[in-house]
Amino acid sequence: MRTEWGSERRLTAIGRVTLSAPARQALVDRQIVPGMSVLDYGCGRGGDVRSLQAMKFDVSGWDPYFYPDGRQEASDAVLLTYVLNVIEDPRERRETLLRAWELARTVLVVSARLTWEKSKVRGDEFTDGILTSRQTFQHLFGASELRDFVQDIAGVRCVSAAPGVVYAFKDDQARIAFLARRIVPDAEWLVSDDTASAVAAVVDYLEQRGRFPRLEEMPIQLAELLAHLREADLHRLVKRSADPARVAAGVDRSTLNTLLFLAVELFNGRGPFGSLPLSVQLDIRACFLSYKEACQRADRLLLKLRDDTYVRGAMRASAAGKLTPSALYVHRRAVSRIPTVLRLYEHCASIAAGRPAEWSVVKLRHEGRAVSWLDYPDFDTDPHPKLVSSYSVEMKGLDTSYVSYANSVNRPLLHRKHEFLAPDDPDVPKYRRLTEAEVRAGLYEKPHLIGTENGWEAELVRCGRDLRGHRLVRRLEEHTEAGVPADGSS
Repeated sequence: MRTEWGSERRLTAIGRVTLSAPARQALVDRQIVPGMSVLDYGCGRGGDVRSLQAMKFDVSGWDPYFYPDGRQEASDAVLLTYVLNVIEDPRERRETLLRAWELARTVLVVSARLTWEKSKVRGDEFTDGILTSRQTFQHLFGASELRDFVQDIAGVRCVSAAPGVVYAFKDDQARIAFLARRIVPDAEWLVSDDTASAVAAVVDYLEQRGRFPRLEEMPIQLAELLAHLREADLHRLVKRSADPARVAAGVDRSTLNTLLFLAVELFNGRGPFGSLPLSVQLDIRACFLSYKEACQRADRLLLKLRDDTYVRGAMRASAAGKLTPSALYVHRRAVSRIPTVLRLYEHCASIAAGRPAEWSVVKLRHEGRAVSWLDYPDFDTDPHPKLVSSYSVEMKGLDTSYVSYANSVNRPLLHRKHEFLAPDDPDVPKYRRLTEAEVRAGLYEKPHLIGTENGWEAELVRCGRDLRGHRLVRRLEEHTEAGVPADGSS
C-alpha cells in the first residue's frame, strides 16, 4: 500500500519489545519522571508507548500511519524518535519538528540517525538523502547538524545528550539544571533512621561538598530527624565530627566543579545567577567572592582550553591517564582525577556531539582538538580488553565518526591497564604485577606487533606464555604445570 508521501515511511517503523535508546536516555537523564505526561509523536508501531505504560507512566502515542487516531495533546515531555530522518521533504521535516516543539510543555527529545550509519543504508541519492530499494528514505544527520537544526526551529539553546539525541527545553533553567547534574551529580545522602545517623549524613555532606547543606537540599526524612535541633547546635555537632582535611578537600572539589560548570555553561549559553540550581548558587557563595569572580575564573579556564602548550602541560601533569605522543587516555572512573581544563575539554565535546552511553576510556588529543570515547566492556575482567566501539568528535568542525569492532576477528586491545587509572585505584597493583611479568617475559619487545588480538597471541606463543586471568603462566606445551606463574609470582 502506497502512502500519500514520496516514500514508504511505514516500512521504517521497528517493532520494539524494549525501550528505544533515546527513550532510555531520557529516563536515565530524568527528563521523563513519574508524574510527567509523555507524548510519543510519530510513535511508529508503539513500542516505546507500551514499554512506558508498563512502567506506569502517563504516556500516549500518535503516528500518521499506525495510530492516526492517537491524541496529539500538549504533554510535559514529547519524544520525536527517529522521525525526522525518514521525511524526504525538507519543509515537512521542519513543520514536523515545529509541531512536536509546540506540543512540548517542558522538554522535547529529538533523535535521528547519524551520518556514520551511511554504510548501513544503500540506495540512490534523493533530495538531501538516500532512497532505498524498498522506497524508504533516510536523511542522515551530522551530530552537530541535528543540534543546530533543533535549535533553529525551537529558537532555544539545546544540548546533545548522546550521539543523535538532542534535548530542547522550554525553560532555560531546566537546561541549566541538566548541565549541572552532568558535572556535579546530586548528593548521595547516607541512610538515616535516628538523630545520630542524620548528623553523620550531614558530616558526610560537609566533607564531600565543603559546606553545610541548606534545609531544602536535604531529603525530607533527614530534615525531619534534625528538626528538633537548632541550626547552631547542628553546626556545632557536625563540626566536632568532621575531618578538617576532608572538608578542605571538599571545598577544593566544589570550587573546581563550579568552575567547570560555569565554563561549560558559557560554551552552551550562560544564564544569570538566579537561573542556576540552588546547590550551585550555594557553592558559588561558599567558594567565591562573587558570581562575577567565579565567571571570570571560568572564562579564563575556557581560554586555556585553546592553548596547546597549556593543554599539553596539563596532560603531562595529570594524576591519572596514559600519555602518548598524540593524546591522553583515561579510564572512565579516573576522569574526575584529571586537571579541570581536561575535564572541560571532554564535557564540551559531549555537549556539542553527545557522549555515548557505553564507554570505558576517553581519548583527549593534544594536537588539535578531538575526543574519542572507547568502549572496552570487559576492562575489569579481561587482562587485555578488546575494543568494541569508538565514537569520536573533531572539535573544530564537530565532525563525528563511529567505528564498531563487534564483528571483527582481530580487534585492537589494551596493554598496561594500570596506566589508564589513578595511582590509588584498588586494581592498579594487580594490573601492574601482570605488566611487569609480561615485560620480564619479553612480550613487549616488539610493540608494533601486539596492538591487535592476532599479533598479541603470536607473541604469547613466541614467548611460550599464556594468561590465566591476570596471571602470566608458561604454556602447557612447555611441559610446565598448568597454573604455575611464569615468574613464580601470583
